[in-house]
Amino acid sequence: MSESTAESIRLPSGIVVVLFEPQDVVNIAGTIRAMKNMGLRRLRLVSPAEFDPYSIEGVAHRTADMIAATEIYDHLDAALADATYVVGTSARPRGARQMLARPRELAPELLARAEEGTVALLFGREDNGLPNWALDRCHRIVSIPSDPAYPSLNLAQSVLLLAYEVRMAAGAERQPFPLPRKAAPPATAEQLEELFGAIERALWAVGFFKAHLAEGMLRTLRSLVHRADPDRREAALLKAMCMETINVLEHQDVMSGHTPAGPASNP
Repeated sequence: MSESTAESIRLPSGIVVVLFEPQDVVNIAGTIRAMKNMGLRRLRLVSPAEFDPYSIEGVAHRTADMIAATEIYDHLDAALADATYVVGTSARPRGARQMLARPRELAPELLARAEEGTVALLFGREDNGLPNWALDRCHRIVSIPSDPAYPSLNLAQSVLLLAYEVRMAAGAERQPFPLPRKAAPPATAEQLEELFGAIERALWAVGFFKAHLAEGMLRTLRSLVHRADPDRREAALLKAMCMETINVLEHQDVMSGHTPAGPASNP
């Protein structure tokens, strides 16, 4: 799978995160960072206690674009006015069970609805969450299954969890793992034989082997290295470690009296 697959995962622009009366600028910064990590870009704040772009970017680095685009409202109804679907978050029980949903269960529906209109993901204050009158404006209530003994989540953590499930529903599980900065080709058979020879000489040098057990141990080491499937850079590193061990022992004149035998001991 090509790296372009990762770039093709774009969440609908109709998804908006709404923070109701956030009290701590650090939590706003954490929310912005979580959103940018997961590919959400639209943030609305309702009556924040503080909004300091400089402090926010000090916590959430390289997010100046999102900070500048953040919308601030005096009233929740104004922040939700264009929303066609509102999802609130709460750990408190409510009477209508049909309104409750888990993030993973609801995520595909959020994506579908965001293609047709504005979907608001509504989060409450750090201390008291969303008041009942705000929850009354929600079509669904998301409940994150945290430990009942300590159910309250940090605001930014809640945003991250919900945004993660939305991103996964959009296909992020197919996103390829990042490649190494400098990929090395596989080790050749010749390079591996040089490595095995260096390993054997180093182990004899430190007196590791009992003569009658050496052959079986070396065969096990061969099997281990083959399963690890090292690339050329990794094989060269292992060989260099063995050679340096031998060099140090020779310099200190503490080499074991045993000498390796057989083809594997050829340099």
